Amino acid sequence: MATGRGLFVSFEGGEGAGKSTQIRRLAESLRQKGHQVLLTREPGGSPGAEALRHVLLSGAAEAFGVRMEAMLFAAARADHLETVIRPALVNGQIVLCDRFVDSSRVYQGVTGNLEPALMAALERVAVGETMPDLTLILDLPADVGLARARRRAGERSETSAPDRFEREDTDVHEKRRQAFLDIAQREPARCRVVDASLDVDRIAKDIVAEVTLVLAQRGGFARPETAASR
Repeated sequence: MATGRGLFVSFEGGEGAGKSTQIRRLAESLRQKGHQVLLTREPGGSPGAEALRHVLLSGAAEAFGVRMEAMLFAAARADHLETVIRPALVNGQIVLCDRFVDSSRVYQGVTGNLEPALMAALERVAVGETMPDLTLILDLPADVGLARARRRAGERSETSAPDRFEREDTDVHEKRRQAFLDIAQREPARCRVVDASLDVDRIAKDIVAEVTLVLAQRGGFARPETAASR
């Protein structure tokens, strides 16, 4: 554990991989078992970070270049960690985060072609030692994921459109997919790859199994009410 008594789980993957659906299902499963769960997302998750979310996903910051985008993501992440994630972990909650630092590594670092030294410096300042205990990478071919994401955007409302990143071409998204898989290969102790092309129920079952294994490896997980009584 990097922080407190809680458990920090991040969900990563390309557009349309089903992260939002699966994170909600995992939260429901954990709550049914008596755990206190915080569901959050990036960019966003705190008032300050949510304000930056609109700027980033609308494309308003795109004109300033990928370096500025990376700095804004880092600023949003620092606020999110300080005001939401770390306090929840200290209180013994299970934090489920839709995207975290691996998305910056992939989107701004790999396909944004930013210098590794800059990315490492931003990560060091914004994240410090608060890395996820488990990162679930939902893997799906880019063309399938993009089709899902664009269909979902069209179903939301007449005014809804693909966001800043969904608008990019398939080759860029496939490169990101491989970058996430590369991270999983480099950090097997933290990362698990989940086949997101399977039925949603099967994916949910696989995810619960991965989280249950991590909890068991820690010798059991003290529920918040138990931890508070000590």
